[in-house]
Amino acid sequence: MVTFDEFGPEKILEVYDPVTGMHGFTVIDNTNLGPGKGGIRMTPTVSVEEVAHLARAMTWKCALAELPFGGGKSGIVADSKKLSNEQKQAIVAAFSRAITPVCPSHYIAGPDIATAEEEMKTFAEANGDFHSVTGKPATMCKGKACGIPHELGSTGYGVYHATLVALKHLGINVNGATFTVEGFGNVGTFVSQYLTEAGAKLIAVSDSKGGRYVPKGMDYSLLMKVKKEKGTVSEYPAGKKLKPGEIIGVKADVFIPAAQPDVINNRNKHKVKVKLIVQGANIPVSYDIEKEFHQKKILIIPDFLANAGGVISSYIESIGGSEKEVFPTVEQKIVRNTQIVLDYAKKKSIPPRAAALEIAQERVRKAKKRK
Repeated sequence: MVTFDEFGPEKILEVYDPVTGMHGFTVIDNTNLGPGKGGIRMTPTVSVEEVAHLARAMTWKCALAELPFGGGKSGIVADSKKLSNEQKQAIVAAFSRAITPVCPSHYIAGPDIATAEEEMKTFAEANGDFHSVTGKPATMCKGKACGIPHELGSTGYGVYHATLVALKHLGINVNGATFTVEGFGNVGTFVSQYLTEAGAKLIAVSDSKGGRYVPKGMDYSLLMKVKKEKGTVSEYPAGKKLKPGEIIGVKADVFIPAAQPDVINNRNKHKVKVKLIVQGANIPVSYDIEKEFHQKKILIIPDFLANAGGVISSYIESIGGSEKEVFPTVEQKIVRNTQIVLDYAKKKSIPPRAAALEIAQERVRKAKKRK
């Protein structure tokens, strides 16, 4: 059941197309700062409740990143693995046409689970407005404005800068710091690259098939080659092979969950041996466990602060900016707001998530008063 409060959600749309079988939802959570921004996920189990929860997270993420966006999210109920590409694109097009009354006036779409560049191109064409969606292919242009694909690596770059600020806050030099990464996809690969280039040592990494623990540190280029050729990081030719989930118990300075939710839970929380957790994934740790870790002096940079690089990239695309503007903007915003949150958390002796939430809520309330 969706919960309503002072922030929203403002609108919930449920749409259906009998020709394609498209069934989907759009939740526009809050538009005080601007149109709701959030991606379209396509899974067989997506629900209104899930989409509403994610839309609220986008409200806080956009507010904390100081973007002129509110929070929104969409879901299409479908199993993309069982669809031909033609069927998938037809469903996306039908969804786009169905939500045209609110898009892009109140909601701007983007990619998420099982949707990427091609689907965003289809969405924009069906909607009829180039600005209805971000994450479009770089070859899709209107005048001088072109799409900026999410595969650029902006999310991982933002997680990297959040990590640098947090390490400095803890008095740990990045050069020689040890880190582990759960998930070696778009976020995990890029954050691993940037941290190793800065002198940190990647000592353990995992994907859905397992992982590898190399105390002396991994060669990033070799790791990428192994992942590409063998399909899993667990085949890295050194160190100890890890079973799925074992990476949680590896001792390091930093742990970066970069793929799945709930990777640290009540069953394995006692195994965690790190000083810092930077959340590249969404909801990788429950808030109750975060509070426990705060008492144990484990610093956690929350997801809606650390992984905002993707929506910052979306903002650059929405104003007609170019790829070369993305990384400097991501760095500036992530560094500034991570420092603000850590200073605020220290001043009030509260966990960083609580601090980030208070800051984001205050920004949304002030925007409402201005409206």
